[in-house]
Amino acid sequence: MPNVTRIPPDPGSVVIRLATSDDIEDLRRLAALDSARALIGTVLVAQRDGAIRAAYSVEEGRAVADPFVPSAGLVELLEARGARLIDGGALGRRRPRRLRLVTAGS
Repeated sequence: MPNVTRIPPDPGSVVIRLATSDDIEDLRRLAALDSARALIGTVLVAQRDGAIRAAYSVEEGRAVADPFVPSAGLVELLEARGARLIDGGALGRRRPRRLRLVTAGS
């Protein structure tokens, strides 16, 4: 995109964006770090410090994240953005079903 001015993120910023084909290797590495299978479909990524730290498949309703950095907040941001894409009609789909994890004694 020649008309887009890139703004370098400061160390505390988080960038949420759609994954591109250029991100495939980073997404595979992230899934391997998280001991998970690779994400499919529309994938959102969260970048911090210039690196992808978490990713979320909108269709699957599933995330992978770097277990060696704090990433729970990034996953929450990705889930919220993914819900907005679905609810706003950008993907033309209904919200995927989610399974709720129940702990013993709940």
